[in-house]
Amino acid sequence: MARPVVVGVDGSPAGLAAADWGAREALLRDLPLRLVHAGERQPYSHAPPAGPEAAHRWSQGVPQEVTGRLRQLHPHLDITADFVIGPPRDVLCRAAEGAEILVIGTTGVGRLTGFLVGSVSMATVAHAEAPVVLVRAGGPGEQPLPDAESGPPPPVVLGLDLTRPCDEVIDFAFEAAAVHAAPLAVVHGWNPPPYDAYGLGAALKFGTDLSAGERDSVHQALRPWRDRYPGVDVAAQAVIGEPAHHLLDAAAHAALVVIGRHRRTTLPALPRLGHITHAVLHHCPAPVAVVPHG
Repeated sequence: MARPVVVGVDGSPAGLAAADWGAREALLRDLPLRLVHAGERQPYSHAPPAGPEAAHRWSQGVPQEVTGRLRQLHPHLDITADFVIGPPRDVLCRAAEGAEILVIGTTGVGRLTGFLVGSVSMATVAHAEAPVVLVRAGGPGEQPLPDAESGPPPPVVLGLDLTRPCDEVIDFAFEAAAVHAAPLAVVHGWNPPPYDAYGLGAALKFGTDLSAGERDSVHQALRPWRDRYPGVDVAAQAVIGEPAHHLLDAAAHAALVVIGRHRRTTLPALPRLGHITHAVLHHCPAPVAVVPHG
C-alpha cells in the first residue's frame, strides 16, 4: 500500500498553503493525500464560532472543506480526511509514522523578522519520523505544477553536512529533484582552522589545499546518488562561512530546501534542533524539508 502525503490542516491560510503544496506533491509522486486536523488547535488569525460545541463542529468541518476545495482543483487525486482528537504535535507525529512526507504550514510575518514557526510546528519537526515540509502562507511554495512551457524549474537546494552520516537526506533531495524535474543545488558550508601558526604564504597554500579537499569530499559523498539519478543535473559547491547564510542565499528562488535533523535517542520529550535548522526554518522563503537521519 502506498504511503500517503500527509498534511496537517487547521483552517488557517498557512494550513491551506500546506494543503495546496501537499496536493501537488502527491500528484507528482503518484501518491494518495491524507488531510489531518487535530482536535486541539493553535491560535488562529480568525476565531472559530463561539461555544465548545460550535467550535467542535467547526473543527470537524475543516478537513472536509479543504477536501472539497482540493477535489475541485485535482479531481483525480485520491484524498482522505480525518478529524483526530488529541494534542496537535502527537496527532501529527502519529500520522507521520505511516507517511511518505508530512506537510505543515507556517505564517509569514515579514522579510526582516522572518517567519512565525509555532511551538507545535517546531516540536513536530523535532520528533516526527517522516520528513517534514514546512510551507509558508503566500510563499513561493504556492506555485502551479511544472509546465514544459513555463521555463526551467527552480532548483531543489540541499544543505549538506559532511560531519555526520546523512544518506537519508541526500537521497530525499535527489528524489525530490527527480520528481520535480528540477536541478539540484548542493551547498556545503565549512570553516577552515585558524592560521595563527602559519606564515601568510603557508596559510594561503594550506587554505587552497583544504578547499580542494572539501570539494572532493562533497563530490565523493554525492557520487552514489549521481549514479542512481543520472537525469538529475547537480551543481555542488563547498563554500567557506556560516552554512545557514549560504543556504538562505541559495534558497531565494528555490522550489524546495532540504536539510537534515539528527535523530536523538535521549531526552525524547525535549524538541532539540540545531542552530542551522532554526535559522533556515525561520528565514527561508521557500518550502523547507527537514529529514531525520542517523
